[in-house]
Amino acid sequence: MLDTLTALDDRVMVALNSHFTEWTDAFMWYFSGKLTWVGFYLCLLWAIKLRYGWRRSLGILVVIALVITLCDQACGHWVRDAVARLRPSNPANPISPLIHTVNGYRAGAYGFPSCHAANSFGLAVFVSLLFKYRPVTLLMFAWAVVTAYSRIVLGVHYPGDLMVGACAGSIIAAVVYFIAKKVYYHYRENCAPWASRGHDCSRAESLRWICGGLLLTVVGIVLMATVTVSMS
Repeated sequence: MLDTLTALDDRVMVALNSHFTEWTDAFMWYFSGKLTWVGFYLCLLWAIKLRYGWRRSLGILVVIALVITLCDQACGHWVRDAVARLRPSNPANPISPLIHTVNGYRAGAYGFPSCHAANSFGLAVFVSLLFKYRPVTLLMFAWAVVTAYSRIVLGVHYPGDLMVGACAGSIIAAVVYFIAKKVYYHYRENCAPWASRGHDCSRAESLRWICGGLLLTVVGIVLMATVTVSMS
């Protein structure tokens, strides 16, 4: 069974990784970058602040940091070191001659499961549970899916790496969210001044900030990709 799944992962990886252009390479290169999304994260934080106020938002920020840390540790160290599955782009992997890479980027030796997928889906799940608003959920999951797919285009993760990473990140985020929620309500009952309600803005107002931050970042990525291709 494991050999069958591995062979299937190889075939799907080669099929998805083989459809590329110079522009899509550049687009996915920037989309996959961590610093690319700083502006979006700031807009997301502001949307949370509008909804919950600064006091609660700082607590939420700490919990988000905990989710990302757990995703990184679980996928990037605990599981990855134990499984030791070579990335498709790793020269030691027999499939590597068939894999298209971008800018010579091959990442580390092992790639199962994907930290990018775990982090992005972890954040998407947590924010979705936080706002409980379908447009926010759709936006966050669309962003997470493209982020995960960019790792296939770059040749550094198998689809299986991404699916397991996405599941792990989603589970971690959901568990942390419900634990944090129970802790918060416990403190609200026993320490009322600590638990301020915030501004009670509409979810639509928060959505405008999240959507605006995402849209501006994607437009920036399109422009950077276009300039990169035109200068090459």
